[in-house]
Amino acid sequence: MEIPSDCQSQPCAFYTLCPGVPKYSRSHKNGGTTTESETKKKPLGGLLHFLGPAFLVTVGFIDPGNWATNIEGGSKFGYQLLWVITLSTCMLIVIQHMAAKLGIATGKSLAVNIRENFSAPVSTMLGLTIVTACVATDVAELLGGAIGFNLLFHLPLWAGALLTVMLETILIISQRYHRIEMIIMGFLGIIGLCYLVEILLVRPDWAAIAPAMVIPRVDRDSIYIAMAILGAVVMPHNIYLHSNVIHSRKWGISDDEKTKLLHFEKLDTLLAMLLGWAVNSAMIIVAAAVFSHNNVVVTSIEQASATLKPLAGPLAGLLFAVALVFAGVGSSVTSSMAEVNVITGFLGKPEDPRTLLYRTAVFVTAIPSFLVILLGMDTFRILIFSQVVLSMQLPFTLVPLLVLCRRRKLMGRFRSGTREFVAALLISIVVIGLNLYLLYTTLAGRS
Repeated sequence: MEIPSDCQSQPCAFYTLCPGVPKYSRSHKNGGTTTESETKKKPLGGLLHFLGPAFLVTVGFIDPGNWATNIEGGSKFGYQLLWVITLSTCMLIVIQHMAAKLGIATGKSLAVNIRENFSAPVSTMLGLTIVTACVATDVAELLGGAIGFNLLFHLPLWAGALLTVMLETILIISQRYHRIEMIIMGFLGIIGLCYLVEILLVRPDWAAIAPAMVIPRVDRDSIYIAMAILGAVVMPHNIYLHSNVIHSRKWGISDDEKTKLLHFEKLDTLLAMLLGWAVNSAMIIVAAAVFSHNNVVVTSIEQASATLKPLAGPLAGLLFAVALVFAGVGSSVTSSMAEVNVITGFLGKPEDPRTLLYRTAVFVTAIPSFLVILLGMDTFRILIFSQVVLSMQLPFTLVPLLVLCRRRKLMGRFRSGTREFVAALLISIVVIGLNLYLLYTTLAGRS
């Protein structure tokens, strides 16, 4: 069925619930979408219907870049940097809720809102920075998938990366958003289960873990990895992604309808972010319990897998590789979805999978990943550096998000209140301050 002409002119995603396009909608027994009366009668059913968009975001911050930063953080500093995961997750809950609310209130993604509400030079600058972040993201996702396939099936890295790209392309071009959503949520379940078993196998020191999760400790030696962990959790492309995929649900037309359904978005975001917190914390805990406890210096994900087997058993090594494959493929799918929205949104073009621009956008940011692999560069260092790039870009995503969410004319009753705005402002200040400290320590270390 053809998309209506009036829909084609809008900068909507390929999964947007376009009128007259049943294949893009989430079907129910009555042939429509969940209504307000249905959510009142069956609140659990209503919640289950609205769960999903935030879980796509979650797989993005348990990607292979997180593996590299968490493994290095846990192996070098033990449980010391667990507080970064807790802080990052608290930041994420606030920021991702604001991004989703922007999408619900305006019916447009963050990328489209920036293009329409900022001057052309500012919009262009912001667009270039987020595209750079998307390239860094793709490097992490495809490298992780390639390494995972290498560990499981001994494929060359280039073949593993190519397989990862092929799988993500098949899923995205299929134009079945809700099928993708269910697959990604399945991936999350597998990754979480693998790490749950690994924690049971390595038997960590829970007495040391509890305070490390909430008591900040950072110094000149650990700031670089702490910043990389922060960048790996609070990922700029995920903020753009959430503002876009939130349109996969019917939020009503009037502000009253949207307000009554908004609590489902809050629960979706909270549950998904807590799942991400648990998995990221588990990565550091396993690395600390196995590598730091045995004074092992980890310099690659491959070494981490090989070292894990004799120290924690072959099952731990197998689970490590399986989880890495699902993390690499899952996060590459969501990062490509974000990249397509960013590129089409800033250019003012529709997200139509049939266009050359859409198909080009799916592949173009993957090119640097293949160059890294073909040139034989240090993949572990590249993975960590890619996460620092994301952290450096964060202010250029957070500031326009704050500005847009504070505009009453744009947001109406969904405008950020004083408490939310102050919380988001403090988060931005912390992120910018840590970036400046990172820059200072990096330059001082080279002088």
